[in-house]
Amino acid sequence: MKMLSASPGFGAPLSEQESKDFLATGKLNVHLGTVDENGHANIHPAWYYYDPNNNKIYVETSIQSKKTHNLRRNKNVYFCIDDPNPPYKGVRGKGSVIIHEDVNFNVPITEKIMIKYLGKLEHPMAQALLDMQKKGKSVILEISPKYYSTWDYGKQIQ
Repeated sequence: MKMLSASPGFGAPLSEQESKDFLATGKLNVHLGTVDENGHANIHPAWYYYDPNNNKIYVETSIQSKKTHNLRRNKNVYFCIDDPNPPYKGVRGKGSVIIHEDVNFNVPITEKIMIKYLGKLEHPMAQALLDMQKKGKSVILEISPKYYSTWDYGKQIQ
């Protein structure tokens, strides 16, 4: 993975392993940047699941959402996951998206997202979102990052 420093001269970048750990363990939102039909930027906060084995970020969303619509036209996406509490740190980057509509592929990923953010599949919101997925009303966005640009202001520059 190509790794970039997001803040040269201030703090230090995360290593590749630190980036993977940050993405895999946090409960922060991913902010997705897409472009609409008028060429305007759109930002979409969302829950996500990161698979460190294949270095993919997965997002569950409605088949009719603005982000799905935008990504059907333009598969490029920017993403940012950052901790808003000092010392600030985060991972951002650019990637390409595959939109998955296969329920058999999507349900297990949706379950992982629900457990990550809600703690259990029995939660009413988890049940509602899983039901939408099972009915084909939701999709999974699979993001393949091209690079990470990272920062950790808790690290001191030597």
